[in-house]
Amino acid sequence: MAAVTTEHSYDRLKELKQFDESKIGVKGLADSGITSLPRFFHHPPENLPGPKPKKRPQLTIPVIDLSGERSTVVEEIRRSCCTLGFFQIVNHSIPPTLIGSVISSTKEFFEQSTEYKMRFYTRDGEKSVAYHTDFEMYRSKAASWRDTLEVRMSPLEPDWEAVPEMCRAVLAEWDKAVRVLGEELMSILCEGLGIKTNKLKELSCLDGRLSVSHYYPQCPQPELTVGLVPHTDAAVLAMVVQNEVGGLLQVKCGDEWVDVNAVPGAIVINIGDLLQMMSNDEYKSAEHRVLANPVEGARVSSVVFFSPGNQDKLYGPFPELISTVKPAVYREFVYEEYIKRFLGKELDAKTLTTFYQIDNTKA
Repeated sequence: MAAVTTEHSYDRLKELKQFDESKIGVKGLADSGITSLPRFFHHPPENLPGPKPKKRPQLTIPVIDLSGERSTVVEEIRRSCCTLGFFQIVNHSIPPTLIGSVISSTKEFFEQSTEYKMRFYTRDGEKSVAYHTDFEMYRSKAASWRDTLEVRMSPLEPDWEAVPEMCRAVLAEWDKAVRVLGEELMSILCEGLGIKTNKLKELSCLDGRLSVSHYYPQCPQPELTVGLVPHTDAAVLAMVVQNEVGGLLQVKCGDEWVDVNAVPGAIVINIGDLLQMMSNDEYKSAEHRVLANPVEGARVSSVVFFSPGNQDKLYGPFPELISTVKPAVYREFVYEEYIKRFLGKELDAKTLTTFYQIDNTKA
């Protein structure tokens, strides 16, 4: 008679390690034909999506045409950043063919044999290239249903020999393109705040770029887990492209969750915690999540996080945005200390912004 696993006898850490050391990822689990999720993927109720409301919110994520009049584009982006913290852009400088290549090469890597992918599997945060399942699963309440490939693009160039062969040329081209677009967006974001347009560039915010690609295969029990828990990003801003498997990326709007539907050729942009603090709360870092994939066919996304390249510098609210009417909401901090604090906590909706807040209620 098979042994019954009880609450008392369940060894979560042991099962996590067995899975992690197998290096098969969630893609390997899905390919094995499992019909029920291993227990360490089961999330607590507060992380799981509740029943869909009968009346879905009418809010949509703005789609902004970058080819429009500069003043109009600046105002549309400013308004989106001050409210939702998310928007999509079309008619930007990156060719749709390059976006398609990023997605297809990423998908090709994740759909290689387990033996091939094992060569890249690591949780060593010092490496410039890392493939793994759910980087925070050892410090979170439950593992999430996704595999990830991370490539640290700058300020130091990655070890290209350590990057999967099918991704090397595409990621190198992609990085050059997103840096150009990132500079344009940061100029627009600065203009929207009424500060000099090269302020973020001067603060090295273009120079720390991390490429993170996610693969979300079909999940046998999507009601028990998530693809990515509700959270905000620690970066200045994030730039996201995704394939056509939609309805999984969601943004918190008030008390409701709104789908970020895939728009052909569009790039999703969201504000990170760091820019919220630098803008003295003018721009908002939005909570977002990815649901577990319930359908056949994988969701594939690729994100570039922009952060300061100068980690020893002090960061905080722009002095131009501080006044007696609007005092500084946050204290200054060294970026290196900030990112260590981020990496040492569970990825969740509790942003770091509260840690750096100043209590302005005291006389």
